[in-house]
Amino acid sequence: MSAPRTRRFSTGSVLIAAVLVVGVAGIVYSRVEQGAEAAPGGTASLAGADAPALTGTPDAKAKALIPPGFAFVTPGTLTVATHPAQLPLADYGADSRQIIGVEPDIAKLIADALGLKLVLVPVAWPDWPLGLQSGKYDAVISNITVTEARKQKFDFSSYRFDLLGIYTRTDGPIRKITTPADVAGLKVVVGASTNQDQILRAWDRQNIAAGLKPVEYQYFDDAVVGRLAVITGRADVSFEPNATGAYSARDGKVRRVGLFPGGWPDAAAISVTTRKGSGLADAITQALNTQIASGTYAQALQRWNVSEEAVAQSQTNPPGLPNL
Repeated sequence: MSAPRTRRFSTGSVLIAAVLVVGVAGIVYSRVEQGAEAAPGGTASLAGADAPALTGTPDAKAKALIPPGFAFVTPGTLTVATHPAQLPLADYGADSRQIIGVEPDIAKLIADALGLKLVLVPVAWPDWPLGLQSGKYDAVISNITVTEARKQKFDFSSYRFDLLGIYTRTDGPIRKITTPADVAGLKVVVGASTNQDQILRAWDRQNIAAGLKPVEYQYFDDAVVGRLAVITGRADVSFEPNATGAYSARDGKVRRVGLFPGGWPDAAAISVTTRKGSGLADAITQALNTQIASGTYAQALQRWNVSEEAVAQSQTNPPGLPNL
């Protein structure tokens, strides 16, 4: 996800080339080209509240990278904020207290590597930047996309590729969305102030300039209500993080008709976010790479059906989406 941004499309090829240096764009676009109508996650066995907790591989090198005297919110504890809104990213389990999902699993692996206890703090999406800057938590793991603007205020450690999916009801007439013109005139469920919202608005402006019908935006505070709008035909499609769409598609009521890199036309990474200059990012990046090497990272992604978004290596402050 990302805050609103204005696109300058003439820079797209330059930025993609820059990202190619670290391998992000090439891999993301190869996954996009696998086909929008793939049946995502139909037979996955996903974790739940009763699933055994993953145990991360201890990493003395990562622990040594924690800056001397770093003031954790609680000594001996890694306090991580996340937004429990929708699986497989993060949500409350059956007991309505435990936060489960791939984001909490990644947080647990990092804390284990650093030899710290994990405490998860639920936050509303708009509140994480101020909360992190003010020291309420040590890190945020909440599907945050790296942008060049955000890099001015925060440090990042990449752990997933950013992919967006467009989903429609299974028995609906829409078969494929591959170009901006394909959304002209559609009723689209999208999250307000997210990266996909800004991409959709860029497409809409382009379509209107070409004489095509405008998009009808549908915003819902509750993701379940938004999905119901698609299933019942009150909306044509949803435009959302591909992970959440793929999770919903397991019941066969919706299907994917479009897949795009999260910074269209540029590619970027989802990353653990820490305070700028705190020094914690390098330790977290090292911790993630140890989990990648040991296989625990792959286990976390697999059990939430997001292996499609796996990175080969975590990076500190990788190339981000363009500035506003």
